Parts: sequence; C-alpha cells; structure tokens
Amino acid sequence: MTRKTYFSGSKFEDMAGYCRAISDGRWVIVSGTSGHNAKTGEISDDVQEQTRESLRTIEAALKEAESGLEDVVRVRVFVAERDYVMPVSAVLKEHFDKIRPTNTTIVSVLADASMKVELEVTALRPE
Repeated sequence: MTRKTYFSGSKFEDMAGYCRAISDGRWVIVSGTSGHNAKTGEISDDVQEQTRESLRTIEAALKEAESGLEDVVRVRVFVAERDYVMPVSAVLKEHFDKIRPTNTTIVSVLADASMKVELEVTALRPE
C-alpha cells in the first residue's frame, strides 16, 4: 500500500497546510484533532463533548483509511487545564476500555482559546 492522505475539511488543515491523517502500509497516523465540528466549525463549551466530537472526526478519518478505533495503538491527549484530565479520561475509557492503546496525557496551552482538548492517534491496521 502506498502513502495516502485524508482530509476532514477542517479550516485548520488548509490554514496550517496539513492533512487529517496519513496511511502508509498498515500504519494510520491521525493529526491532533480538536472538538471543532469539521463541517460547521462550531465547538462545544463542554470538555466531554469536545472529546466526543474529536473522536467522531478521528473515527471518520480512520474509516476512510480502512481502519477504526479498534486498531488504535497510541493516543496522545492534550488538555488545556489539569481539571480536564478526568472528564476526558472518562470519555476515552468509553471508547478504548477493551482496546487498551498506550496513552500520554499532557496539560498544555492549545492553539485556540475555545479548545479544551486535542487528541492524536496512531493505528495499526490488521494484516
């Protein structure tokens, strides 16, 4: 399989010159994904809803790359405040409890003041 790029239509992809995901062989790497709705640009004020929206965008990118959340081997979580770690972790557990990918969570200032969480994943498609 050759390298292929995937786009969600987010304004950030065009603004910063990147793609939502790249697949190369069995690997699928998904860029940092905020809770913005890729089509409308809207973002919830609720950190758990931002996490769910981020996962919806990630799941769509993985599906387009012939993969899915079940193939995720690594999750990187960026939260704007330490108080967001537990609410975000609860949503991640809903999706990854049986999959158990690796996880790194970092408290960091995010690019947009409305963002409370940003997720990045790496998936390994089955042979």
